[in-house]
Amino acid sequence: MRKTTGGGFGVSCLGALALVAGLAIAAPKPAAAGGSVEVLHWWTAGGEAKAVSALKDQFEAEGGTWIDSPVAGGGGDAAMTALRSRVIAGNPPSAVQLKGPSIQEWAAEGVVANLDDIAKAENWDKLLPALLKSVVTYEGHYVAVPVNIHRVDWLWANPAVLAKAGVAVPTTWDEFNTAAEALKAKGIIPLAHGGQPWQDATLFEVVVLGLGGPAFYHKALVELDDAALRGETMVKVFDQMRRLRGFVDPNFSGRDWNLATAMVINGEAAFQIMGDWAKGEFLGAGKVPGKDFLCIAAPGKGFLLNSDSLVMFDVKGADKIEGQKTLARLVLGEKFQRTFNTLKGSIPARQGMDLADFDACAQKSQADLTKAIAADSLEPSMAHEMAVPRSVRGAIMDVVTAHFNSSESSAEAVAHLADAIARAR
Repeated sequence: MRKTTGGGFGVSCLGALALVAGLAIAAPKPAAAGGSVEVLHWWTAGGEAKAVSALKDQFEAEGGTWIDSPVAGGGGDAAMTALRSRVIAGNPPSAVQLKGPSIQEWAAEGVVANLDDIAKAENWDKLLPALLKSVVTYEGHYVAVPVNIHRVDWLWANPAVLAKAGVAVPTTWDEFNTAAEALKAKGIIPLAHGGQPWQDATLFEVVVLGLGGPAFYHKALVELDDAALRGETMVKVFDQMRRLRGFVDPNFSGRDWNLATAMVINGEAAFQIMGDWAKGEFLGAGKVPGKDFLCIAAPGKGFLLNSDSLVMFDVKGADKIEGQKTLARLVLGEKFQRTFNTLKGSIPARQGMDLADFDACAQKSQADLTKAIAADSLEPSMAHEMAVPRSVRGAIMDVVTAHFNSSESSAEAVAHLADAIARAR
């Protein structure tokens, strides 16, 4: 998988980081039966931390040595900075949480391992949906293993708060706006939100899908079609974003997503728009779906997909290579897929599993995924790095966050968005 040329992650582009990396290569340890792995990830909040801990436990039960390297913050941005430094220093982790086009970009640099032997032995071709297979392969070779499937376009609600305000569950954006105004009049925060760019982008893409539909979403946020980006539908999207800005509390800036979820759990706010990793927070707090909280598809049609994968980097030493093989085999195994996704709030990447012991929200997610595949309305999440390169994602986030926190008009935001994407491509 080695190449001498590639994209923006090359050593020449990142050489300055090596001067500040300050990384000492650890002394080798005795080989363990299951090998050893160092896993760089950003699964650090409650439900997701428990989920990665389950993988650690299973790996160690195989006789392996697990070195945990969590990097919190920024929806993975901080972890990517750490990864670049590690690769430049010649000391990459064994496995790294990555997703979408980033997997392809790192593979193009020739710094990832080939997992074809494990994939063939474990029959990955038949276990993975076609979309996920395209994500975790590069030039026909497996370079990563997916751990889950997340739905991004969820609307979480506290039913007791809705009942107190006398509002119904909204099914359209107009209904959402009406409900939010009623909640606001009762002194209730309509929308729990954390003012971080990736969270703003999550709201944005859910509105794009909801108002424009899957075909428009694909044109605008996957193909980056200039006409779609500058069109009237996108103006309406920014109009709705301005409405949403009026439904959040004054202290939203910088708030972590799980703290926003806690606002819904505690009855401080009525709704949150967030992926189904939020469900892990509800379940961790002992809440029961359908009773203490509601999982509702956000207004509109389609399914926004996010998926975490572990990319195996090219490491030296039989112990580390054996650890990667053990880890890859465990990740797509039915036992881990069941345990991890129950804790994380997602559904299995491994298809064909019986989800009877999963909660009602997960079962609804799987049913909606199946329908979306059949209707060709399954779309990759832009905000969560499944659709476009990080440079384009960053440009979109900058424009969306600037609009969300200013009095900029929708027309101005549309022009800035199209121009920023054109520069970033």
